[in-house]
Amino acid sequence: MKSALNVIKEQIENFYLIRRLSIYELKNKNKNNYLGIFWEILNPSIQILIYWFVFSALRSKKPIEMIDGQKIEFFSWLLAAFFLWIFFYQGIIQGSKSIYTRLRMLSKMNFPISIIPGYVIFSQFYVHIMMLVIAIVILNMNGYYISAYYLQLIYYLIATLALIFSISLITSTLSTIIRDIHMLLNSTLRMLLYLSGVLWPLAILGKQFPGIKVLLQLNPLYYLVEGYRAALFSTEWHFIAEWQYSIIFWIIVILLFLLGSTLHVKFRRHFIDYL
Repeated sequence: MKSALNVIKEQIENFYLIRRLSIYELKNKNKNNYLGIFWEILNPSIQILIYWFVFSALRSKKPIEMIDGQKIEFFSWLLAAFFLWIFFYQGIIQGSKSIYTRLRMLSKMNFPISIIPGYVIFSQFYVHIMMLVIAIVILNMNGYYISAYYLQLIYYLIATLALIFSISLITSTLSTIIRDIHMLLNSTLRMLLYLSGVLWPLAILGKQFPGIKVLLQLNPLYYLVEGYRAALFSTEWHFIAEWQYSIIFWIIVILLFLLGSTLHVKFRRHFIDYL
């Protein structure tokens, strides 16, 4: 608990620095590209078009029925969650290698190591906001208009940041000690794409595999995916209607954060030894 409070204190006290470094990170990452930051949007846009072509155009994917009975066109349904997946994937991957790729920088700058995953994730958060705005514009053009339900996006943005940061505290520490962890994580996340309800609705498991369906619904990423869709398609106040899953989600996040902060504080004095 002491380690967790210490990490939280470091994030709050250095929040201004986190914001400045995150902007620098974003600019520096794309400084050698002619299109610059535009690639941060172009790459996931190409990916979603590929998935739409494979799952919808080639397989004639039927509209997805939401909890309130309305049927959503597959592309719009996919769009509502895919940019969230991109943020989650990039946040975890970049966060996991954030410390060991910047160890030399630590000897030249004086700030807590725990803010490194924070500002790297925050740089991806800016990109996510831009992509979310694009998604909202496209959805409104398709007839899914802005409503009061959009307010819950604020909650889900905070929840997503909390989950990514908690996981990154664990993976950034382990990846610094054992570099293979990063490669394993990359493969695991690619598999997670197909198990989180991003590309296909878990409802199709139906009565045939109820146990598997319940197990997959405990996935914290699935909770966020469904929350985004509930907000963007104005179906329900998801975090209230599914309060049981809200409790489970935050229990998982708190446990991950406690574990991550404990590992981080315990090993960060020795990070330089793994350079």
